[in-house]
Amino acid sequence: MRIGFIGLGAMGFPMARHLAKEHEVIVWNRTREKAERHAREHGSHLADDIADTANTDVLITMLPTSREVDEIVDRLLPYVKPGMLWIDATSGDPSVSKATAQRLAGKGVAFVDAPVTGATVGAENATLTIMIGAKSEADFERARDVLRLCGKTIIHAGDIGAGHAIKVLTNSIMGATVWMTAECLLIAKQYGIDLKTALAVTNAGSGRSNASENLLPMRLLEHKWPLVFKLAHHDKDIRIASSLAHAQHASTPMLALTQQLFTASLHQLGEGADYVEVAKVIAAMNGTKWDESG
Repeated sequence: MRIGFIGLGAMGFPMARHLAKEHEVIVWNRTREKAERHAREHGSHLADDIADTANTDVLITMLPTSREVDEIVDRLLPYVKPGMLWIDATSGDPSVSKATAQRLAGKGVAFVDAPVTGATVGAENATLTIMIGAKSEADFERARDVLRLCGKTIIHAGDIGAGHAIKVLTNSIMGATVWMTAECLLIAKQYGIDLKTALAVTNAGSGRSNASENLLPMRLLEHKWPLVFKLAHHDKDIRIASSLAHAQHASTPMLALTQQLFTASLHQLGEGADYVEVAKVIAAMNGTKWDESG
């Protein structure tokens, strides 16, 4: 199969590598050097022009936001062919996805939104969870047949937009969980309870979560803060989730508070921060740091 792949960032680069093991993959990236390296190291084909990616059976976009996807659609709309499948793996906005699907349908192109979760380690190891919004079961099956090389769990979330919707909602749950867990662990620390002990009790009881088991121990105990998922992207996802709630006239005070807290943290920590670094903001709000005793 001939697959076009646009967006060779931390997630897209390894995903395209896995696809190139079985398919002819034509890669394009805004920073051309990344596409050149991918072609050189992983057997993909370098697109001379972005339009080359449209001369394919399947086109995959993996970009920062739906805004960039829209820009790519504008550029490629004159070149796409009827029968193509466009898979948008961006963590995007479901309302934009629906509009994009309508634009492409006018050219006879099927569209699915297929955001992923599992961080860079999941992309590297092809163990991502992929949630797909598709108009039909046939479109879902076409997408799954391609994305099985990149993910371990592939779920049909619903109609177009459902994949993007559930992605931002689950990211919002994670954000709130990280924040609340860090708050409670800080209280335990200030009360004089050793953080290892506090984490052990949390993970043996009802407070256990991915935040307490996998995300916070390295940061709070070893004071290592790797960049896994940018706070700016997480803030964007929570904002989209908040817009979904607003559109449905839903009363979601915890979601609104989480959005405000993450936006404030982004202003304080900057664009380059990882989303788990909100724990640093919580400590600063209480006049301390995680590596300080007492």
